[in-house]
Amino acid sequence: MQVRNATAGDLGEILEHNNMAVPAVNPLDHLDLEHFLEVAHSFLVIDGAADTIAGFMIGLGPGVEYDSLNYAWFSARYEEFIYVDRVVVAEQGRGLGVGTRLYDEFAARGRADGHEVMLAEVNLVPRNDVSLSFHRARGFVSVGEQDTEGGAKRVTLLEKRLGG
Repeated sequence: MQVRNATAGDLGEILEHNNMAVPAVNPLDHLDLEHFLEVAHSFLVIDGAADTIAGFMIGLGPGVEYDSLNYAWFSARYEEFIYVDRVVVAEQGRGLGVGTRLYDEFAARGRADGHEVMLAEVNLVPRNDVSLSFHRARGFVSVGEQDTEGGAKRVTLLEKRLGG
């Protein structure tokens, strides 16, 4: 599984995958994705069979203009970090290690840039047990919780120390 940087040509398929994964991730539009392509620390994809995308990840560093309560929560508490904004694994990529490969690549890029912590959040309401288990198994620990979307969602805010 080869990880590569997303391109403008990938955005249509990425948008489809993202919006099919709602409510595990928030919906996006094409302009949102174009913005992420410009400002993301890492905007990664893994290609699947028949020239399709098996999964993608958008990861941010500090100082990005982004209207997200979760990103703002982390930004207020951490000076240096890499933040997993979203990971979506397409149906065809599930169970093949796509998510693990994306996280490993993002962590490696973060370490190479001198970051010591990776941050993420996972829904508690509506509950995302698959993602909670995935993050626990990868060494993420909860550092807080918060409600978003007027209480329609509750997330656990997670950190993982990257080490050397």
